[in-house]
Amino acid sequence: MNAPPRIVTIGETFSATLALSVDSVKTFATLVNDLNPLHHDEAYAAQSRFGGLIASGTQPTAHFMALLATHFSTYAQPLGLEFDIKLKKAAHAGDTLVMSWRVRDAYWKPSLNGDLTHLEGTVTNQRGEVALVGASTILVMPKAGTPVDAGVNISCGSGAATS
Repeated sequence: MNAPPRIVTIGETFSATLALSVDSVKTFATLVNDLNPLHHDEAYAAQSRFGGLIASGTQPTAHFMALLATHFSTYAQPLGLEFDIKLKKAAHAGDTLVMSWRVRDAYWKPSLNGDLTHLEGTVTNQRGEVALVGASTILVMPKAGTPVDAGVNISCGSGAATS
């Protein structure tokens, strides 16, 4: 009996860095229509409990979620299905965030022609403080025209393919 096809590797990890400049905080908040002065008015934000400008929660969240599509689209066709994000700490203008995801579980779903993939991740700042935690379920399908061989694992995390 052949093993089911596999596109992702359980345990696969990947990460990216996001630098939050003052301009990016203000611009992103404007683009998403988040007019909270904590994201725009430096004098106002300096007098707040945060002591300075903070990013709209949508900014690190959007980049964190987008990292899934960016990563998996390098070798497959991903589709986001579900996200659970918890904001744990404000991200300040000037922070550098490291966004990391790990494939917790995946199984081939024949009716969807892809791996139903469960991930967990974190976003930490340059001080090692956790700013966000998240979990996601995505569908990772083979790219159009790319056959999936039964029992073949492709791992972009290590750059190696194993069978």
